[in-house]
Amino acid sequence: MKMLLVFSRLIDAITENIGKAVGWLILVAVLVSAGNAVVRKVFNTSSNAWLEAQWYLFGGAFMLAAAYTLAQNEHIRIDIVYGKFSRRVQHWIDLFGHCLFLMPFVLLMVYYLVPYVVMSFHSKEMSSSAGGLIVWPAKAILLAGFVLLAFQGVSEIIKKIAIMRGDMEDPTPYVPTHAPLDEAVTGEKGA
Repeated sequence: MKMLLVFSRLIDAITENIGKAVGWLILVAVLVSAGNAVVRKVFNTSSNAWLEAQWYLFGGAFMLAAAYTLAQNEHIRIDIVYGKFSRRVQHWIDLFGHCLFLMPFVLLMVYYLVPYVVMSFHSKEMSSSAGGLIVWPAKAILLAGFVLLAFQGVSEIIKKIAIMRGDMEDPTPYVPTHAPLDEAVTGEKGA
């Protein structure tokens, strides 16, 4: 289990570095969008390439940060139900969800995206819009996002098993969704 936890920590470190770095893509997307709007209003001209660059940047930030979101335990779940269970049951729910839903979906997406990206790259696929960008980088970002998510899914499975076996501390202790704010933050009952 120690080697698996080392592997998990390596995945987490890579995911964290990528997740924090791609946050800058949002700023670049905003600057591109603002620049495009100014050029369109001042010079009465526009470019499909700049419009497509905006969604490439936003899509890149979204896809490449998905694994980071999972690693930070900020992914979407139904907290109304989840929060009513003990932390041990929550770990079992997470493990079940990662193994039976997340991993099959992510691996299926990787399986289908590899030939999709390769074909796009080899054909030098271009946007159908006049003056648009090449398409394969956007498809490659999609593939990269799912590959990162697959690795992070493996890391999360390793950590859930290690926590339940007592081989590591729980990095996200249980906080019931119905607890008052002061109790949830400090662990003490309110006055």
